[in-house]
Amino acid sequence: MCRRIAFIAATAALFASSAPADERAAAVSWEALAKVSLVKQGDRYVPSFPKELAALDKTQVKLQGFMMPLEPAAKQKRFLLSALPSDCGFCMASGPDQLVEVHAKQGFTWVLDPITVSGRFVLVRDDAGGLLYRLTDAVAVPK
Repeated sequence: MCRRIAFIAATAALFASSAPADERAAAVSWEALAKVSLVKQGDRYVPSFPKELAALDKTQVKLQGFMMPLEPAAKQKRFLLSALPSDCGFCMASGPDQLVEVHAKQGFTWVLDPITVSGRFVLVRDDAGGLLYRLTDAVAVPK
């Protein structure tokens, strides 16, 4: 419970700041994203997001991970961010709870090293491809 209160206080302090939104964004861990569960609804399974994740829906967040390009290009405007590095730039190294679809404002140069991105976090409830999370209007966070 104390960690939860500390998180809420830290998040409130970040949003009270006059810094730009990408600097104020709350950092989200891959462990938090892994807390999603699937529940049977009729003849299919749908994601059930815990309250902590639901509270982040449509808010500005930061996330660190590894780029997985969706198309062969030097600059990537739409890619997957993975919790784990991949042996191949076009191979899946994670499950759906460890992937975030990123829609960038400007193209990101593809790199093997981890990157940090900031964007509007969206919980995806009914994606035909099985994705659970999306970052829109994403920008690179300087190291």
